[in-house]
Amino acid sequence: MTKGTDVSDKKINGKLKMALELGPVVLFFAAYVKLKDQVFTIGGADYDGFILATAGFVPLMILSTLALWKLTGKLSKMQIVTLVLVVVFGGLSVWFNDDRFFKMKPTLIYLLFGGVLGIGLLRGQSYLKFAMEEMLPLEQEGWMILTRRLCGFFLALAVLNEAIWRTQTTEIWVYFKTFGLSAAVFLFFMTQGSIFQTYGLDEEEG
Repeated sequence: MTKGTDVSDKKINGKLKMALELGPVVLFFAAYVKLKDQVFTIGGADYDGFILATAGFVPLMILSTLALWKLTGKLSKMQIVTLVLVVVFGGLSVWFNDDRFFKMKPTLIYLLFGGVLGIGLLRGQSYLKFAMEEMLPLEQEGWMILTRRLCGFFLALAVLNEAIWRTQTTEIWVYFKTFGLSAAVFLFFMTQGSIFQTYGLDEEEG
């Protein structure tokens, strides 16, 4: 390794990385399940369990993201954007005692990511390649196909989140947000195996 290697080359234990990325979400879900049927009076205002769980989730998300940055030396644009939206919309939900702000957050995240990928596609480029090229070495055509599919997938998730939070109970939305969205993303990439087989680059080519 050369003397000029920067902090972006820092490695982190995979289990610790997963704990930092998923920990705040798991703790939010646990807090909501424990507090969902309770109402707390603070400063003369009544707050339900969802708002209190959100109030705890925001600082946890900040701390976990800062820890990831400290340990790895870098953050992806997706992590930064997600943190900003969590702080802004989570903060608005707590400040105005209105859970709608926090429930809209996934919609805006997926619209933003889908929109950015869509703009790149209109310009004949794959912005996904710029973000994930080191992790997924693919031929250019493979990147374009994957980007088109992921763009449509993100936009579909945005619509789905809006439909769920506007028509279902808070409890159903929490389960959907915690498990449904994560499972959907996992299944999406699991079903893209044909792209990686057809357009994947060997290590020598990459």
